[in-house]
Amino acid sequence: MPIPSPFHERTRALCTSYRWKDWAGYAAVCSYDTSHDREYFAFRESAGLLDVSPLYKYEIHGPDAAALLSRMVVRDVGKLEIGRVAYVCWCDDRGKVVDDGTIARLGEDSFRMTAADPTYHWLLAVGRGLRATVEDSSARLAALALQGPRSRAILGEATGADLDGLKYFRITRARLDGLEVWVSRTGYTGDLGYEVWVERDGALAVWDALVAAGRRHGLEPAGLDALDVARIEAGFLLLGVDYYSAPKVVLESRKSTPDELGLGWMVDLERGPFVGRAAIAAERARPPAWSFVGLEVSWQALEALYESYGLPPALPATARRDGLPVYAGETQVGKATSHTWSPILKKYLVLATVEASRAARGTVLELEHTVEFERRRVAATVVATPFFDPERKRRP
Repeated sequence: MPIPSPFHERTRALCTSYRWKDWAGYAAVCSYDTSHDREYFAFRESAGLLDVSPLYKYEIHGPDAAALLSRMVVRDVGKLEIGRVAYVCWCDDRGKVVDDGTIARLGEDSFRMTAADPTYHWLLAVGRGLRATVEDSSARLAALALQGPRSRAILGEATGADLDGLKYFRITRARLDGLEVWVSRTGYTGDLGYEVWVERDGALAVWDALVAAGRRHGLEPAGLDALDVARIEAGFLLLGVDYYSAPKVVLESRKSTPDELGLGWMVDLERGPFVGRAAIAAERARPPAWSFVGLEVSWQALEALYESYGLPPALPATARRDGLPVYAGETQVGKATSHTWSPILKKYLVLATVEASRAARGTVLELEHTVEFERRRVAATVVATPFFDPERKRRP
């Protein structure tokens, strides 16, 4: 049975839909209302407040902390400046992705790592023999994501801190309602946003302070349904949906390399050894088999398909995670893993893995779409991701 997060006393009272799900063993809100629309538009037009405490969190300290993390992940963590946050992934010995997350450098020999899956055993195994300690701080730390165009103003009022100097993917200390917190300019919505990290005992005070500061800015509590739409618009991967952790699957075809997931840009082969380095280097000696792409479904094709049944177009009200085949002619050339109607872009967006030879932007493919229990197809064009990329996300 899922356990309550540090913010459960507040989220429980607000969740009028009674729609919850299990996230890493915690009870997480799907949507506070019967529809997630209000929460989604808060992310895009004002600000949404999301409980992200279920993320797995680890503190790594010691003279060899940077060496431990650099040995584990595909990026050279030793190059991170204090106050920087890096998006990372890590692989098994065969160069297949295990998980992705973030690493923040809090001090010279101090780091915080987040992950979607439990990672404590990986950190201990990779760090054997190194002068570093690993703490699983998942239960000790509470975390909130404050995301949207008004997030900076809200957080500035709540903390009294000048956040104009906190650049994209940076982290700093601040005080909020008398409590010391960490504030990072990060998030999973692809918009301007921050994450606030605090000791569990201070969770409710931080929630209350942010809600009070956000009242005049249109702040809304937000759940995972709204987040799912936003993260697809941002082109963000989701473990267990868009790719699978290599140690958890039996079929080799379900395993992915960083290059196949569009994460090749973070791989640094010009440094010392790390887990999977030799396999990734060998893979790059031959053309990649698969590419992770964005698809934009033709609305005209959808209208025509439904019209052939005498029906108006109908799409799911929430983001979907059911796999759908992608075709080129009569040949299946890939699979769609996440798809949603984008309320702000007014487009049907898809994240998919396709054969690398079909991944060029502008390539027209076909996506399976079922109407009246009949499997049909509609045109879908390969486009650049992120689909939604506002300037305010990175702007000082």
